[in-house]
Amino acid sequence: MKYRTNLRTGDRISEIGMGTAYIVEAGRTEAVRTVRRAYEGGVNYFDLAAGDGSAFSIFGEALSDVRDQVLYQIHFGADYSKVTYGWTLDLDTVKRSVDRQLRDLKTDYINYGFIHCMDSSADWASYQRNGILRYLLDMKSQGVVRHIGASSHTPSVIREILDGDLIDMLMFSVNPAYDYHQGEYAYGGVDERAQIYRQCEKQGVGISVMKPFSGGQLLDKKTSPFGKALTQYQCIRYALDKPGVLTVLPGAQSVREIEYLLKYEEQPESALDYSVIGDFAPPEAGGKCVYCNHCAPCPAGIDIGAVNKFYDLAKIGDDMAREHYRALKKNAADCIGCGHCNGRCPFSVAQKERMREIKEYFDQ
Repeated sequence: MKYRTNLRTGDRISEIGMGTAYIVEAGRTEAVRTVRRAYEGGVNYFDLAAGDGSAFSIFGEALSDVRDQVLYQIHFGADYSKVTYGWTLDLDTVKRSVDRQLRDLKTDYINYGFIHCMDSSADWASYQRNGILRYLLDMKSQGVVRHIGASSHTPSVIREILDGDLIDMLMFSVNPAYDYHQGEYAYGGVDERAQIYRQCEKQGVGISVMKPFSGGQLLDKKTSPFGKALTQYQCIRYALDKPGVLTVLPGAQSVREIEYLLKYEEQPESALDYSVIGDFAPPEAGGKCVYCNHCAPCPAGIDIGAVNKFYDLAKIGDDMAREHYRALKKNAADCIGCGHCNGRCPFSVAQKERMREIKEYFDQ
């Protein structure tokens, strides 16, 4: 397992995490075995927006003896008073739900307490007005909550929350379908969604990825907006290539499914290649680098994806991006203008010309 560091918290987070929306459907014995196998395979980050309240005691049984070695994100706004998942903006209901989750998890602290599912500005206003945010911040001041996070599908609301500098982690739906206007939660335009990734990177806010397979839509040729099925590995790689992303949170309902996900780190680059989506990119996405490095290898040895990423981040005021760019062994100044990258880019980026643009920018 590979790990990425949340720059705001110092936590080392596994690239492959685990979502728990449907874990209870495995049956209790298999569910406990599945969660434990994930941990044994190096998974240390678990999202607990479960579809059923009985999931929390499953985690209590599976991981309570290694509690300090795993990271939980728990949602202040998820309601399990009727056992199955519900969404609430009622403060007392939130308090009861959090108390129950802590008890069933056999823990007295929360790694990441999440502002839950803010998909409209009205929701965010109500969350603050109703006292839930204050309760979450009080729990943090008491040490029960270590860090603050937020989940949302809506870029405009995410920007409101990021601008308040409250959070250390964002849970966002990242997949090529949503990024290209396809699917139930495909909120925001191509540039708007890309701006969220870059703003998180700039602020050091990590992204944990929900719905990496677009609810399974991308895994079936009949439902894929690209007319071809992608593999889970391709979808995971797509998400991990985005700025700010630390971990991808696919669900699993069996040890067999977890074993498959854990093999992601063993895959050859050919198995992770998602360049097929370049043929279906909407017009506004054409000619924009997605940092995938499908243009590699560069004859001059330039990491073209990194050069492009640091350039885009520097343009929005990320001073660290300038430092990272200058620390590269090879950068745009080393481009020999061969055009190899232009011919290989699946997203029709004029990389040779862009290298000149990037060099001029950083030479200023």
